[in-house]
Amino acid sequence: MVAAAQVTEEQARAVAEEARESGWDKPSFAKELFLGRLRLDLVHPFPQPPPSEAAKTDRFLAELEKYCDTLDGTVIERESRIPDDYVKGFAELGCFGLKVAEEYGGLGLSQVAYNRALMLAASVNPSIGALLSAHQSIGVPEPLKLAGTPEQKREFLPRCAKGAVSAFLLTEPDVGSDPARMASTATPTEDGSAYVLDGVKLWTTNGVVAELLVVMARVPRSEGHRGGITAFVVEADSPGITVERRNAFMGLRGIENGVTRLHQVRVPAANLIGREGDGLKIALTTLNAGRLALPAMCAGAGKWSLLIARQWSAERVQWGRQVGKHGAVAAKLSFIAATTFALEAVLELSGQMADEGRNDIRIEAALAKLWSSEMACLIADELIQIRGGRGYETAESLAARGERAVPAEQQLRDLRINRIFEGSSEIMRLLVAREAVDAHLAAAGDLADPKADLQHKAKAALGASGFYAKWLPHLVSGKGQLPTSYGEFGCNATHLRFVERNARKLARSTFYGMARWQAGMEKHQAFLGRVVDIGAELFAMSASCVRAEMLRAQDPSQGDAAYELADAFCQQSRIRVDRLFAALWDNTDEVDHRLADGILDGRYTWLEAGVTDQSEGTGPWISQWSPGASTEENVARRFLPPTRSGG
Repeated sequence: MVAAAQVTEEQARAVAEEARESGWDKPSFAKELFLGRLRLDLVHPFPQPPPSEAAKTDRFLAELEKYCDTLDGTVIERESRIPDDYVKGFAELGCFGLKVAEEYGGLGLSQVAYNRALMLAASVNPSIGALLSAHQSIGVPEPLKLAGTPEQKREFLPRCAKGAVSAFLLTEPDVGSDPARMASTATPTEDGSAYVLDGVKLWTTNGVVAELLVVMARVPRSEGHRGGITAFVVEADSPGITVERRNAFMGLRGIENGVTRLHQVRVPAANLIGREGDGLKIALTTLNAGRLALPAMCAGAGKWSLLIARQWSAERVQWGRQVGKHGAVAAKLSFIAATTFALEAVLELSGQMADEGRNDIRIEAALAKLWSSEMACLIADELIQIRGGRGYETAESLAARGERAVPAEQQLRDLRINRIFEGSSEIMRLLVAREAVDAHLAAAGDLADPKADLQHKAKAALGASGFYAKWLPHLVSGKGQLPTSYGEFGCNATHLRFVERNARKLARSTFYGMARWQAGMEKHQAFLGRVVDIGAELFAMSASCVRAEMLRAQDPSQGDAAYELADAFCQQSRIRVDRLFAALWDNTDEVDHRLADGILDGRYTWLEAGVTDQSEGTGPWISQWSPGASTEENVARRFLPPTRSGG
């Protein structure tokens, strides 16, 4: 097999940096927050779709809801697969081409409509949401929409819209969030008419059932070839492609996720997406909007949790009162409702901004994915706690006892992957942090370069002092100090003043970190993670306040309720923000690093005594692959139990 590329930390960073969108041609609300500026004009009034688009969305969602009501999500959980007739039904409705332009046979719906459709479909079973979103958010349709040729669009998009499932193949057994080490190769043929692909791809969502694949592979640099990580559209039935396993997970039991091997797979040069070396950039750009699929399903999970929590807390009586009337449960109900309102506000705002196209939403989409996936898991956990033993018991077991089959524990299992999908929370924090400190890095210059000598650092310090001399004074005072600011937002004005003040505080804190650690800033991942988490909370507060005002303008009776939800959320969020600020400088980061070093060095292995290790194998299975053996022999050697001798 092809070994993962051996690269240094510096080389890995260079690959990631090259794939970034370095320019900011459009304004960004979230980026401004991190720079200490509350640009409310970028999101208020809350953006709205044209009436014709809204009507089109409503008509489609009504049809989709009618179809979803006929489906039974427990079948998917029980059989660990989505029935073929379910998939066929979604295809007939056009769900595999939601955002594909009508000229290519798709529905041509907006990002907002797409988000709402995923929310609805995933409420039947989250595996359906994974099927549809993996196909459209990161599969063939989105990359071709962004970088495909007219010929590629005419050839592949109509097939995708009709239901030809697609998958995205990036991750490898030894390569996760470090694409610089990618081992899969795409070698150009001598006549230049094709590329020959070799490699193994892991966790290929939809890969088990896909007809079309987007494959990322490294093209060797040579004369006439730019080289680098490159994207290709590949027919899944091409000779040399083998699906070697369908993986099983703690949740998303119906997901068709596998291990795919490519051996001497010939792909026409015409199937190259964009240019050689643009693969990672295409993938990251695709995810700017594609990441919103996960917040959509998280918001849907919040809505379902609120429904179940409300019903149970009202009908269940303990000590003479509804359990929802007891303070401990009331706090959980409040958290679920307020956070669900914020989840939908973040989703709707990000989706509308994506549709408008006047803002750069790369940070907003990343924050939405990060924050929503974390908060949805907290909501699901609280729902289980509210339902007690019935929350922990499976829906199938509840039904067998004659009780309502509420899959609360399943939801927690299904949601957990969203903190890992499409960039883990840890990677998302680093990604956002890199964008958030962009202005600081530009101002610092060689101060932030670990290879720069003292002379260059001294020169950079002079340039940085000029930038900060003009910038820092603006972070001392602002509208947030004035009690009359944002008065049109009623009781929520105080929360926007809080956002404005703390955006400035966040920018100052980032500057202090930059001044303290300079080139070592990137090593302080816990600090940067807290900076990002604060920004995420401020973004969610802003979205909630602006959306509540929009709802009140549309319907005063509903608007009052929306204001109450936004107010409750912001009060809860403010407590989290205050804690995060305190933890920026008062934490156990250094202790944690020292202890982790000791753990890795084996200093505390005695602590592991007293338990048995039930896991099998000694390392990543792919490293045990034997090139000389057949596929069947390799799979059997790894996955079948060993033959045991003796009695």
